[in-house]
Amino acid sequence: MRHLVLLLLCCALPLQAGAPSPPSTDIADLRIEAADGYYLAWAINRLPGPIEVRLDAPATPGMASQPALPARAGVPAGGQVLVARISPPAGRSGRLQLRLLGVPGSSNARPRDVLYLPPLARTELRVDQGFEGSFSHDDAENRYALDFATPPGTPVLAARAGVVMQVEQRHAGNGQDRARDAAQANFIRILHDDGSMALYAHLAEHGALVRQGQQVTAGQRIGLSGNTGFSTAPHLHFAVQANRGMQLVSLKFRMQGVPSP
Repeated sequence: MRHLVLLLLCCALPLQAGAPSPPSTDIADLRIEAADGYYLAWAINRLPGPIEVRLDAPATPGMASQPALPARAGVPAGGQVLVARISPPAGRSGRLQLRLLGVPGSSNARPRDVLYLPPLARTELRVDQGFEGSFSHDDAENRYALDFATPPGTPVLAARAGVVMQVEQRHAGNGQDRARDAAQANFIRILHDDGSMALYAHLAEHGALVRQGQQVTAGQRIGLSGNTGFSTAPHLHFAVQANRGMQLVSLKFRMQGVPSP
């Protein structure tokens, strides 16, 4: 389950004229305001939960900026933050390349030890891949995830109350090329009150039963399981994650009815 949450925005600023309209993603917008001899770079959060961003100019090292680039900032839910004031290099013409990276969640999250409910509406749970599984649970983002084998269309339940932070449900099909298929998984991300986030992935195409910004209760139906993205068979991928300095990391968790690893 890689490449689900990282945003990458690239913007080329003309050094003599007004700033263009930068691109946007489902996570954030990069807004550039042209001032008298400098630019103001704003990050605008489009999610109902906090994100963290980093702005840099990889093709122009040492460019004058306040604060110096790369510059990082936390952006509250639905808010905007001035990331940097940028001054073009003296005597330089052409266009200046800026890049904004962003990750959901706050680095200030303090996850609690919580007993999670099972995320499937089934009397029996079968774990196909557990913590530190060698097939795909081998990186920081997924190390402490559980894969539950389940037929497509099985109701997926919120394992803990929270706010729906992201919904992706447009993808269809699956494959076994990790680099190509990992970003094609449908998923729902739910933000908890301690800043941790639950990820429910490989959902069915158009299988979400909730919307971004919606408050959900533990045990509520939120979607339908599927077999999208990097997957060899129908299953639900469940992980609890936190943002740790622009890096999503999975956290160990306890779940009712599932033996602790």
